[in-house]
Amino acid sequence: MKIVLIGANGTLGKAIAAELARRHFIVSAGRNSGDLRADMRDLPSLRALFEQTGKVDAIVCAAGSVHFGPWNELTPEKFDVGLRDKLMGQVNLVLAGQDALVDGGSFTLTSGILSEDPIRLGACASLVNGALESLVRAAAIELPRGLRINIVSPTLLLESVPAYGPYFPGYKPVPAVDAALAYSKSVEGRQTGQIYKVW
Repeated sequence: MKIVLIGANGTLGKAIAAELARRHFIVSAGRNSGDLRADMRDLPSLRALFEQTGKVDAIVCAAGSVHFGPWNELTPEKFDVGLRDKLMGQVNLVLAGQDALVDGGSFTLTSGILSEDPIRLGACASLVNGALESLVRAAAIELPRGLRINIVSPTLLLESVPAYGPYFPGYKPVPAVDAALAYSKSVEGRQTGQIYKVW
């Protein structure tokens, strides 16, 4: 398969790329790195990306930023970080990518454990992750041409403990290579509308 991977240079993205590249051709794309450049916050940028790739079999997203901080310091602007980047960025990816996918092709998006298991300082992430999971359930009903859409919800990655561990007291981290298997299940399987939890 020909797979577009957004965020291939990140911790999770590198593991996904390594897993899928053993069997498929990967086109990496990102704001600042990858085979091709695209900003998922900008719909025309994504449309230009898919004009370059031509038809693809799968689109995978392992990118997206959210703000972490205490509730009493949150502002609309801080919520907007995740709303524009991780949430609308992935919405834009589906809107722009649906015409680039072959019949029966698939999207695999990324949410996270905070959609169901919130933490202090993580309200922005919980909001975005929950919205993305709802989007996937709804889009699976209506996507045309047999297109599939799933989402992977990873917990804290082992490799990310130095940076994010203090936010997740008591959580058992998982290696990125384990999380990458869920993306393989989504891309290479036949399910749609699923949330693959890697907790």
